[in-house]
Amino acid sequence: MQIQVNTDHSIHGGERLAAYVTTDLENGLSRFSGWLTRVEVHLSEDAAGKPEDKKCVIEARPGGKQPVAVTHHAATVDDAYAGAAHKMARVLDSRYSRTHDHKGSDSIRHMPAPDDPEQVGVIADEPRS
Repeated sequence: MQIQVNTDHSIHGGERLAAYVTTDLENGLSRFSGWLTRVEVHLSEDAAGKPEDKKCVIEARPGGKQPVAVTHHAATVDDAYAGAAHKMARVLDSRYSRTHDHKGSDSIRHMPAPDDPEQVGVIADEPRS
């Protein structure tokens, strides 16, 4: 999974900010690394003069599927990034974890076929004492 961090000219932090974001996303999205080929982070400042004028857009690109993007606005760059990262984890979790995990166990789509198809649905008699 490749992570790319982009900032506009008004966001300060440079390499230290990019290293922090990269490390945090690698840890936070590691369970989705098999699906994701690239994650792009865009940090910018809106010129509207609002209190929440920092914006973070995170775009995840799963292999062979449409990209997923989330946006979060906040008063600081750290809060904008944290909110967007949290949203992205929730979106990916709901989109990809459900296909492989259903209520704590494997999905029926990924269960092996039964050894004896004739016995499917047959309840075995239990010995009574």
